[in-house]
Amino acid sequence: MTKEEKELLVHDIKMLINSTDEPLVEINPKFLDYFTDDELMVLKEDLLQKKKNFMQNNADWLNEIYEKTKKDEL
Repeated sequence: MTKEEKELLVHDIKMLINSTDEPLVEINPKFLDYFTDDELMVLKEDLLQKKKNFMQNNADWLNEIYEKTKKDEL
């Protein structure tokens, strides 16, 4: 993996860690030296999956709340 590819991967990980529009979380570069390229890619995929699951779980919960409020209004 080139340096540019690794920097892009780290940037993607930072974006996935953030849950708001606040400035990006900074990751200590020395900490990243402990991870192989493959481990960083797995970390990114894991964060993507968690974000997908979180969004799906919230959608289900919001739908459930919506359905309950519809029943209460009748």
